[in-house]
Amino acid sequence: MQEQKRKLFEEFSPVTTQEWLEKIKSDLKGADFNKKLIWKTYEGFELKPFYRYEDIRDFPHICSLPGDFPWLRGWQTAGNNWLVRQNIEVNDYTLANTKALQLIEKGVNSLGFIINDSLTINYSGIKLLLDGLIPGTTEINIVTEGRALEAVRALIRFIEEKNIDPQSLRGAFEVDPLGRYMTNGILCVSFEEGFNYLARLFDIAGHLKYFRLIQVNASFFSNSGADVVTELAFGLSVGNEYMAALTARNVVPEEAASKIRFSFGLGSNYFFEIAKLRAARMLWSLILSAYGVRDNNATRMEIHCVTGRWNKTIYDPYVNLLRTQTEAMSATLGGTDSLTVEPYDIIFKKPNDFSERIARNQQLLLKEEAHFGKVADPGGGSYYIETLTKLIAENAWKLFTDTEDRGGFLTSLKEGIIQKRIKDCASQRLKSVAERKEVYIGTTQYPDFQEIVSSPDEVESLFLKSSGEGPFEVEPLPVLRATEEIEKLRLIADRAPRKPEVFLLPVGNLAMAMARAQFSGNFFGCGGYKIIDNPAFENIELGINAVLKAEPDMVVLCSSDEEYSVLAPELFNRVGSKAIIVIAGNPPCMEELKTSGIQFFISIRSNLVETLKIFHRLTGLISD
Repeated sequence: MQEQKRKLFEEFSPVTTQEWLEKIKSDLKGADFNKKLIWKTYEGFELKPFYRYEDIRDFPHICSLPGDFPWLRGWQTAGNNWLVRQNIEVNDYTLANTKALQLIEKGVNSLGFIINDSLTINYSGIKLLLDGLIPGTTEINIVTEGRALEAVRALIRFIEEKNIDPQSLRGAFEVDPLGRYMTNGILCVSFEEGFNYLARLFDIAGHLKYFRLIQVNASFFSNSGADVVTELAFGLSVGNEYMAALTARNVVPEEAASKIRFSFGLGSNYFFEIAKLRAARMLWSLILSAYGVRDNNATRMEIHCVTGRWNKTIYDPYVNLLRTQTEAMSATLGGTDSLTVEPYDIIFKKPNDFSERIARNQQLLLKEEAHFGKVADPGGGSYYIETLTKLIAENAWKLFTDTEDRGGFLTSLKEGIIQKRIKDCASQRLKSVAERKEVYIGTTQYPDFQEIVSSPDEVESLFLKSSGEGPFEVEPLPVLRATEEIEKLRLIADRAPRKPEVFLLPVGNLAMAMARAQFSGNFFGCGGYKIIDNPAFENIELGINAVLKAEPDMVVLCSSDEEYSVLAPELFNRVGSKAIIVIAGNPPCMEELKTSGIQFFISIRSNLVETLKIFHRLTGLISD
């Protein structure tokens, strides 16, 4: 007789949410549940340590399937076959074409041609660039700062002469005058002329059904330090600005919508990035519905994703590979249509064949070996991801509608509201990095003491910012990185004729002494100091003798709080005139030690950037 089917774990009685909470509170042994386990995010969310079905059962669209409007779960139903994109800088059209053909052989099926000199755009150049490419199998994207009309005409002439079906052409001319305006602070033409130019593009290329003409580069926001809610809300607002401008110029809403693509940046907040893409599709479909777009297929948001630069570092750069890999995973699990994984070294040098190959293979591994392309919306039904999707959608929608109520994106940008919001986000995140609440391995924690950047002059140019002087119509959005200030300080030490030496003096309680010595070595190692590490000394006298022999610039006393009141004054009296004395920790006797002349203390509460600046001044690395 066939065995009766049984539900998994049916022999266990159900556990209520209240029972779970009671158990957790019991395990906390009186500690405050909210302080210990509720996570407060940059976006202002308060996230619980666990979620259950009752938390999501009333969410709109929770029972929708992949392929269902409003596209929360994506439009693909048989997996997620995203396009693997790699960009090519076009300085020589023939060389760019050769590289493109090589990339296709290596698994790339989306090409981004970045034409650095728009004055070179003509039919001959486009013909050379696309020679041998098969538009039906390879997405073609062209990025240029000008002459988009000339590029469109050249492309159309090319496909006509090659007898290529216009319906087979997929890709985009990534035109984004609003993006240029907010990053450059000025536009070379009036917005009236700019939007009229976009409408002319539609007149010429409207018949290219699957070819986009406008790209909303929301990644500009994330690369300036915006959180996921801010990036999504302002990205939608830019898209809405384009929709309003185009429909006002008699472009049919369905056609306008079908020619806009969104490009989102990616960060290390893995589940948030997945949820952001899910929320984005849903919200954009709602916006388009308000324009009267009735064809559901026209309300589908086409999404390109690119790994972010905010969280990339110049020290221990191979960690960037781990960061871009989690970002690529977020994008593919979130249902992106195409993805660019930037090389791990792109922020500090021109990528070479090796770094480009690794970046390309990161996607191919996900697709071909990890089978990330086999499942549509694998996060669907996850209590946590569904909750994040709802929270991001609600908060982004509120910020979007607030922006529209103020007159829209362009008005808010001109009034500085956009810039202020992003500055506030970035400041909060930078503070968290400086306080090491947000850790960057190899840069703000666990640095490689022996590492020195290979080309400091090239790296130093990264930190040269615009003077901020005009002619700007609006304050431009800067490209920021989380670790810039710390990297500047370490670069100064690396380039100094002599690195300041920090002598670690662990003594007393062995566990506390060695733990604090490790902390102190990491702390000053992040600033580029030479660390003189030592095993624990049996007594303070032996430690002092070793200090006097080594003649370091600084001595960090590492012991327990209880022992500092005796050990610290003895060290200071013997060595204080010869080296800077630092205490590892915030002992109860701190004020007493300060009265005896000891001024410097470091702990997990110390702001890494501000503290290193103090010691850079004391050691002569920088001056006031």
